[in-house]
Amino acid sequence: MIPPSHAVPLGQFVRDHHAALCAAWLEHAGAPSVPAHCERVLQAFAEAADDPQAGNIEGRAWRAMRDTLDDITTARAGRGSTAAATVAFVFAVKQPLADLLRTHHAAAPAALRAVDTWVDQMGMYALDAFQRSREQIIARQQRELLELSTPVISLWEGVLALPLIGTLDSVRAQVVMESLLDRIAATHVHTAIIDITGVPTVDTMVAQHLMKTIAAARLMGADCILSGIRPQIAQTIVHLGVDLAGVVTKATLADAFLHATGTAAG
Repeated sequence: MIPPSHAVPLGQFVRDHHAALCAAWLEHAGAPSVPAHCERVLQAFAEAADDPQAGNIEGRAWRAMRDTLDDITTARAGRGSTAAATVAFVFAVKQPLADLLRTHHAAAPAALRAVDTWVDQMGMYALDAFQRSREQIIARQQRELLELSTPVISLWEGVLALPLIGTLDSVRAQVVMESLLDRIAATHVHTAIIDITGVPTVDTMVAQHLMKTIAAARLMGADCILSGIRPQIAQTIVHLGVDLAGVVTKATLADAFLHATGTAAG
C-alpha cells in the first residue's frame, strides 16, 4: 500500500494517480466507455481542483470541465447513447476516486466532501449538455429530412422544378427558398417551376411563403412559374385576395414545362 501523502493537494493527487483512476473508472462504468473521455475529465478535474476558488461547476475554474463534458455528451449523443447512460458514466468516477482518497490521502474527509459535491454537479451538467446535444441532432436531422423532401430537379437547360408535397410551414418554406436560390446561383437558371400539386391546402401563410420565394428568385434573375393550380386552390387564392399579378400560373407541371421551354426556345 502506498503511504498517505500528507500535503498533496487534490488536483495533484488526481494527476499522481491518473492511470489507476482511469482504469478503475472504466471498470466501474462498464461498456461503452472511451478511455480518452476518462482522461480528459480527470485532467479538467485536476485543473479545477487546483484553483482555491474552485466553487461550483458554473465557476471560471471549471470552464475546461464544462467544455470537456460538452464534447463528451455530444459524442455520446451522436453514437446513440442515452442521457441516463451518459450521466451514469460521469457518476461512475465517484467511487474509484473516493476509494483512492481513503487509501492514499491524509485529508480524506474534506477531499471526499468536495469530490462528492463536484461529481454530482458534473453529472447534472452532463445531463443538461446531453439534452442540448440531442436537441441539436434532432433539429439537424429534421432539416436534412426537409431538404430531402424538397428536391430541386433540373428539367431542361436553364429550367428547374421544385415539386412541393405536404404542408408548407415557416421552417420548411425557409428550406425551400434556400434550396431554390442555391440552385439558381449554382446553375444560372432562367426559369424555376414551383409545383404545388402535392400541397393539400393553401392558406394565407402558404401563399405568403410562395410569393416570398418567387420574389427572391426574381432578385436572383430567375422567373417563376407556379403550377399545380387545382380548381379548389384557385378559388382559395381568389378568396384570400392573393395578388398573383406578374406570376405565370399553370394547371399542371407539364403545362409549366412546355411554357418554360417555349419561352427558352423563343
